[in-house]
Amino acid sequence: MVYSTDPGYQYQEAHTPANEALPPQQQNLKIYLDRKGGGKVVTRVSGFVGPDDDLELIGKKLKSKCGVGGSVKDGEILIQGDFRDKVLVLLQTDGYKAKKAGG
Repeated sequence: MVYSTDPGYQYQEAHTPANEALPPQQQNLKIYLDRKGGGKVVTRVSGFVGPDDDLELIGKKLKSKCGVGGSVKDGEILIQGDFRDKVLVLLQTDGYKAKKAGG
């Protein structure tokens, strides 16, 4: 909130772009391979800009197409196993700008 001495001042809410999803062509997704506790390998997708509901839908589709489990938390999609190549192809066919990162 801003202090104003103008008696007719009307406060205007700031537009919050964090709640709006960028179009798929403007998304900059990165696909990593991580090791979780116990030596299990997971494919991690990060960099999505938009609401968590949209991220949940993408995560659900990826898990379904890969035929494995996973989760969506902290703004990232986790897919059980090494599915970097398949996830990359799936995201690119949906129009997302995605690339492999990490090693």
